[in-house]
Amino acid sequence: MVARKGGDIIADFLVKERIPYVFGICGHGNVGLLDSLYDRRDRIKLVSPRHEQTAAHMADGYFRVSHRPAATLTSTGPGSANLIMALAVAQTDSSAVFSITANVPTSQFNRGPFQELNRHFQADFNNVIKPVVKRSFQPTRVEMLPLAMRQAAMTMTSGRPGPVNLDVPYNLFVESGEVQEEPAWDGYNSRRSGASEADVARTVDWLLAAERPVIFIGHGMTLSEAGPELTALVERLSIPVISSPNGMGCLDMRSELSLGFIGRNGAYPANQAGRHADLVLAIGARFDDRSASSWMPGYSWNFPHTKLIHVDVDHGEIGRNYLPDLGILADAKAFLLQLISELDWRKIDGSPRLAAWHDAIAGWRKEWAAFIKPGFETHSSPIRPERIVADCRAVLPDDAIISLDSGIHHNWFMQFWEARSPQAMLNTWGYSGMGFGPSSILGAKLAAPDRPCVAICGDGGFTMVPHVLCTAVEYDIPVVWVVWNNFAWAAIRDLQYAYFDGREYGTAFYQGANCQAYNPDFALWAKAAGVAGHTVTRSQDFAGVLAEAVASGKPALIDVHVDADIRPPGTGAWALPPIPPKEPVFGTPWRPGEA
Repeated sequence: MVARKGGDIIADFLVKERIPYVFGICGHGNVGLLDSLYDRRDRIKLVSPRHEQTAAHMADGYFRVSHRPAATLTSTGPGSANLIMALAVAQTDSSAVFSITANVPTSQFNRGPFQELNRHFQADFNNVIKPVVKRSFQPTRVEMLPLAMRQAAMTMTSGRPGPVNLDVPYNLFVESGEVQEEPAWDGYNSRRSGASEADVARTVDWLLAAERPVIFIGHGMTLSEAGPELTALVERLSIPVISSPNGMGCLDMRSELSLGFIGRNGAYPANQAGRHADLVLAIGARFDDRSASSWMPGYSWNFPHTKLIHVDVDHGEIGRNYLPDLGILADAKAFLLQLISELDWRKIDGSPRLAAWHDAIAGWRKEWAAFIKPGFETHSSPIRPERIVADCRAVLPDDAIISLDSGIHHNWFMQFWEARSPQAMLNTWGYSGMGFGPSSILGAKLAAPDRPCVAICGDGGFTMVPHVLCTAVEYDIPVVWVVWNNFAWAAIRDLQYAYFDGREYGTAFYQGANCQAYNPDFALWAKAAGVAGHTVTRSQDFAGVLAEAVASGKPALIDVHVDADIRPPGTGAWALPPIPPKEPVFGTPWRPGEA
């Protein structure tokens, strides 16, 4: 037992856990921990953005690229409250963040001191944060810190990863106590659960018997780092792969076996394959409404007409939306290794299979390519959205990382981006919080300093977190922001056009009574912050400006004026009950009696 100061215990534990960054903002409640971090600044680096939301998004982005958690540090009250949206994004997208919040001193609990929440319980920030974290811990004595921190670390990275919270009364940072040291956990992906032999054998039986199988992968595949095993399995069995956005890149999307995303803004071949499959093996995927056409039969999936095997490390997701014919609680990588071992034991080689199924898919690809080709080839001002996606695909190297915010631009990239590797396309998917894209790219670049990192973000979303420019300059983080400027909350404006007879209200950016389109000069805004700023209004110019910005090795912003009247072609559907959903623009749902 050794007498130690609470701030030192926390700082040393973070170092032992190999947490390299604390993204945080100072406050009266956390100065004691900042002082302990000062003594360890050569082993753990403090990065202080201008808003706590961005701090959590940076930690989220860092984990998604590196699969190593980072920490956040916020002060009592409003500073910690500013984390909530960003932690909700991390929670719904299974991203590990070690969130340290300060609270009022224990000697003042329930007295109503500065920034205490006490309407229902003393020092009650835990009840604010607990819906958006896996677990919130609140040690009230220095002696409780080692165990709480070890348990928080284990909770954060065991099973389905996610954010955790350590809420610390700020007197603990400077008080001392005799403590028992706890070992570091540092256990992400080190302990994997597998399936039973019977379930593995049955899965292989069904895969070999199916005539039209598909594999549907989600973020669980990415988190398990199972891309090589997935590639080996699908190439051996000739099975096509459909991916959620957070699973993209686990199979190189330039592969003939990659069908892309599914759902309203999915690719037509993916929706067709989902509609007509006779077996779906889902691994680490949730079947959320956007990847399932709001669960309407025949639009994307066709359960229970189609047989379903659902594999997930989180028992809460198995059967949440579709009752599986076979539910398996297992880690994606462990399960795929089991399948490959079973194929080896049965001496199943990699001979081509499923010729008729692949012929059908080839036909759908050809139809889809012919339909979308004109938009990709057209030059215009303002720029067609497809041109931006096409030029990003052409200019960015294979190892580039992109982050995407919530907005209409995300729909275009879901439909047409070709992720070349896992952990290289960062999406705010489950909670769809604006500000994630422009902020998380900073954390991504710190995780991968030698790779180009580009955020594609809407004009509305960027305007929520423009202070990211300051952080990039202060800490020399050379990222590129591409601001998709269509002078509107365009994704929502398009819903008004579609469902409410074009009665646009509150979704366009206007100035004055003449309703002239308005946005700030984003390039000038960037220059004011010390970031290179570019404005692009002609499609012929975008690729060259993007290449120049990436090659500069400095922070840069490109304000791209995009045609707001061109919408992604719906190939599935999305329901906003009780409003009747729109039918697909391209393709038709499966009907009973079809093959």
